[in-house]
Amino acid sequence: MLAAAAAANMVLAAPPAPKPMGCLIEPDRVADVGSQVVGLVERLNVERGDSVAAGQPLLTLRAEVERANAGVADTRARVDADVLAAQASLDLAQHKVKRAEALVAQNFISDQALELARGELEMAVQKLNQARSQQKIWVQEKQVADAQLALRTVRSPFAGVVVERFVNPGERVEDRPLLRVAVIDPLRVELMVPTAQYGAIARGDQMTIRPELPGAGSVIATVRHVDRVLDPASNSFRVRLSLANPGGALPAGLRCKADLPGAAVALTAPAPGAPPALRAKL
Repeated sequence: MLAAAAAANMVLAAPPAPKPMGCLIEPDRVADVGSQVVGLVERLNVERGDSVAAGQPLLTLRAEVERANAGVADTRARVDADVLAAQASLDLAQHKVKRAEALVAQNFISDQALELARGELEMAVQKLNQARSQQKIWVQEKQVADAQLALRTVRSPFAGVVVERFVNPGERVEDRPLLRVAVIDPLRVELMVPTAQYGAIARGDQMTIRPELPGAGSVIATVRHVDRVLDPASNSFRVRLSLANPGGALPAGLRCKADLPGAAVALTAPAPGAPPALRAKL
């Protein structure tokens, strides 16, 4: 009887819950923004901590020469006097040919005079084509000048937050980062999972994340990547999750704890004195 009861208790006993795993909350993307050209910083448009949109100008380099070249190229591309003059010459040559053909039909001029008029018409056609080709070249030169001027403005590669500023106005920039921009919505959660749990986590699974920040409650992150190569040194594998962070409620760089998918862990409410942004996440 005692042996049977002991065996029953062993069958009914629930397996121990897996321990939470340490993790790190990081920016989803980080970029050290630089310049393709060498120059002096003319103006900084953002400061550390500013939110920026994709393509937003971050800083500009001195560009007096480039602005002048772009202005000249723009003026030249707008000038169509040569084309208009060539078109007028063509119209006149066409009229002369028609007049010469009528006079030849009446035997008032020779065929040689008609051939001369036709030769002038062909020259007028070639001059008009040349003028139009030259205007196309000027338009392309304007595009090149505009592109060179655009290189003097450094823009954000994506929407995010400026986390570092490495230059000041007046400094010379060459082959070095100028600003660092990071994406904090969404955030990226990185954790190392013991090899014994391999197969228990799959892409698309949801995991409970508890940031180690006073007043911050538990949040849910979605698995985006599971390594297929194990690390024999640590006997673990890496898992990457995506964590929505509207309004930047959670800062990046936090340590956290993660529970395996399906673990019976209730979301903890933020502390009563937590910031409104953190309390709004639940």
